[in-house]
Amino acid sequence: MSEHKTNQDLELTLGGEVINPGFQGTIEVPVAPTYTHNDLSMTVKIVNGKRPGPKLFVSAAIHGDEINGVEIIRRLLGKPVVERLRGTLIAIPIVNVYGFLNHSRYLPDGRDLNRSFPGTPRGSLAGRVAHTFVEEVVSKCTHGIDLHTGARHRSNFPQIRADLDNVQAMAMTEAFDVPLALDSKVRDGSLRQCAGDLGIPVILYEAGESLRFDEMYIRAGVQGVVNVMRSIGMLPKSRGRRRSGELITSDETTWVRAPESGVLRVFSPLGDRVEKGQLLAMIADPLGTTETPLHSPVSGMVIGRTNLPLVYEGDAVFHIARYGRKVKAVEKGLEGFTDAHQPNDDETLDASLDDLPIV
Repeated sequence: MSEHKTNQDLELTLGGEVINPGFQGTIEVPVAPTYTHNDLSMTVKIVNGKRPGPKLFVSAAIHGDEINGVEIIRRLLGKPVVERLRGTLIAIPIVNVYGFLNHSRYLPDGRDLNRSFPGTPRGSLAGRVAHTFVEEVVSKCTHGIDLHTGARHRSNFPQIRADLDNVQAMAMTEAFDVPLALDSKVRDGSLRQCAGDLGIPVILYEAGESLRFDEMYIRAGVQGVVNVMRSIGMLPKSRGRRRSGELITSDETTWVRAPESGVLRVFSPLGDRVEKGQLLAMIADPLGTTETPLHSPVSGMVIGRTNLPLVYEGDAVFHIARYGRKVKAVEKGLEGFTDAHQPNDDETLDASLDDLPIV
């Protein structure tokens, strides 16, 4: 790790502005204007503590249609405890502004921003946005949390993806407190790879579906970020707080694909513990003259599934994580996670507008 990453007392400059201790505000980082010459910018909210400490970035909507993270960051910034932090919180609710405006995962040049890092100031639009994000935000931080969801018509069960051989990333993963973590090595061009090359540990929180809010997963995300901030010394430790369950790690997942085209009926929800050979779904033709069963080829947990009841042969229908023989730990972890984050009917009574659960 370079020297400026370990010296937490150094001055922070972002968007050409000097960020002094105690600063709280937004900075607009310019990105390429639209083709109608309307200006666009990446909005960055900075909460700079009066005392030195880690510099954490929390980013969302690198894929422009993945919006759960936007709401997670909004709620995080509204928490009073954030104003008493050590170090610096840099929150970027919408990294891919172009995709967000167009309800699209990609940028207008058709590229995936999360395969374009570290980028270049003279490359494609995706490369330029990636370069701006790295230079203005990532390179100035000591830790990072990147917020994602599944793709369109596809939901992911809350999980952390990280290089679990990295001691710092593993500690952040354990602190976040979701039941499952995937030991996911970095991909070429990803934000995690770029940050890792700079010596910055980054974990990825994956939960929900694109273009949809999920209240329980949003709550888990907000609490998870706060948990990480406590674990790295940005916020005081929480007295008496315990993990909702044992962290289950997996380094092997299996995609279950449709053997036939047709109308899909799914029987296993997200988070379901399945056994090898278990019936997961049926695929039928519209008249019901043929019925094709879809069985699980492995034992594990359903961490992703399609929400669209129409499939072509070869479409990915389920994503299953294998976790060995820790069956009881998985069940306990799922139960604890649900108990900790599931809204209840009493919360709507006398709740402020910001505290009302999204339904």
